[in-house]
Amino acid sequence: MHYAKVENNIVTQVIVAEADFFDTFVDTSAGEWIQTSYNTSGGVHSNGDTPLRMNFASVGGAYDKVRDVFIPLKPFPSWTLVEATCQWEAPIAYPSDGEIYEWNESTTSWVLDNTGGI
Repeated sequence: MHYAKVENNIVTQVIVAEADFFDTFVDTSAGEWIQTSYNTSGGVHSNGDTPLRMNFASVGGAYDKVRDVFIPLKPFPSWTLVEATCQWEAPIAYPSDGEIYEWNESTTSWVLDNTGGI
């Protein structure tokens, strides 16, 4: 199982531990440990199981206690949060021509990756 340390609604650490680890673990630092699922993304569990907290927690990302969801770190200022998935979306859809692209924030567009994906 994975657990995220959340301080002031921000994920500061993610660890792998068994649930009973927290029965004896003493943590005197601020924040709380919240279970997260490595297989959950956009509210879908990759193995068909029940998704947990919308997304896998990532360091620097947010935890919305009211909705009980993890929200990844915003990758670029121009991207917007999709409420249904709690994931960030570019203002322009990723090209579907099979090529590899990178986001260019200064032009707010997808640019062909000339490195060959390396």
